[in-house]
Amino acid sequence: MSPDQKRYAISFTPAPGDALAIVGANWIGRNAFSGASIDPPMIGGLYLAEIAYHTAVPRRYGFQAPLKGPFHLADGMSEAMLLNEMMRFATLVHPFTLPRMKVVRRREALAFAPVLPVPAMDALAAAVVDEFDHFRARLGEDELERRDSGDLTPIQFANLHRWGEPDVMAAFSFHMPLSGPLSSSDTERFERALDEFFGPILAEPVEVDNIALFIEEEPGAPFLVHSLHPMGALPARRSA
Repeated sequence: MSPDQKRYAISFTPAPGDALAIVGANWIGRNAFSGASIDPPMIGGLYLAEIAYHTAVPRRYGFQAPLKGPFHLADGMSEAMLLNEMMRFATLVHPFTLPRMKVVRRREALAFAPVLPVPAMDALAAAVVDEFDHFRARLGEDELERRDSGDLTPIQFANLHRWGEPDVMAAFSFHMPLSGPLSSSDTERFERALDEFFGPILAEPVEVDNIALFIEEEPGAPFLVHSLHPMGALPARRSA
């Protein structure tokens, strides 16, 4: 396989042993660290088949919060160079804690998002988009047209042409996708089911102490976690 078929994404995802990561993987039906499929959970009011159907989109990408969306490497860049830069960058940003999460409606889908704004997360996402942009192959006109949904705001349109994706910088909103598009009636049922399924885990603080490199090995393949990069200088982390 030619390396330029790969796509890379930089995201936040909880460590594999974290309770949120385990339950999140159970919900979407796939462990993004191992690639293993997981049978949908038994939840009252929902059929297993419809859970599998409506989680197909997040299942492909894994349980994660996107910081820099999928991109091909630019000419002259390599995976090793990207990894080295991620390791360096991660040591320069400080870990932080998200407030309690809740299920929110994002466009026509459902996702997790914090109950309060998190300036530290907004700053991290902006830094990731900016610092790693030179690794991103620029989009051709056909790809820009494909990604322009026709209802982008002026800020999103400018982001698409400058950064290759609309929902970054001032348009960024931290979220962990839980479903694909849902009808209004399905949204209400799934919202109730998610609140019940994740239950007490949503009340627990979420530690943001790493950034993750996800890789799509070939077009259409599921994204897998290639590596987690701990945030913060190592001496500080050892003394924590």
